[in-house]
Amino acid sequence: MIQKFNFQKLELNGAYLIKPFFASDERGGLVKDYNIDTFRANGIDHELKETFYTLSKRGVIRAMHFQLIKQQPKLVRCISGHVYDVIVDLRPDSETFGKWLGFHLSGENMNSLLVPAYFGHGYLVIEDSVVSYKCAEVFYGDGDSGIIYNDSDINIKWPFDLIGGENKVIISEKDKNLMTFKNYKKIIRA
Repeated sequence: MIQKFNFQKLELNGAYLIKPFFASDERGGLVKDYNIDTFRANGIDHELKETFYTLSKRGVIRAMHFQLIKQQPKLVRCISGHVYDVIVDLRPDSETFGKWLGFHLSGENMNSLLVPAYFGHGYLVIEDSVVSYKCAEVFYGDGDSGIIYNDSDINIKWPFDLIGGENKVIISEKDKNLMTFKNYKKIIRA
């Protein structure tokens, strides 16, 4: 049986939208969303060091997280439910610095998003969800950081209408106090 993945390069260099291998029969189905050899054969060096899952209620927003130290590239997939997943290019020497892309990831479409090093990542939970993270670096608490979800310079167009409006957002205290993009630019140039 050929285990075919579909790798779509995105306009933010190094990021991919990936349709994993899926097979089904009368018993149900099997999803394979990562294979080191298949990824390498497609020019993607993503070796796993850590895997974790988030369980989130409808309306939760997880802001634009990243690690300032020990960058944490990740393969993200919504296993069940539905999230609007966003990536932001935070590489100061990139032609797309400060640009963002958003994708609907769901248990139904099974798409994965490969988030490269030096990218911010976050999502808005449209339906109660379980999201899988397959990381190429371990979590490093001392480097943990992020940019506020509603930063006016990045200007992400979140689909708040799908949760009943921005007033329905559920956000952690930590994420309410994340830095702005202007502050991020000052830190990386220091």
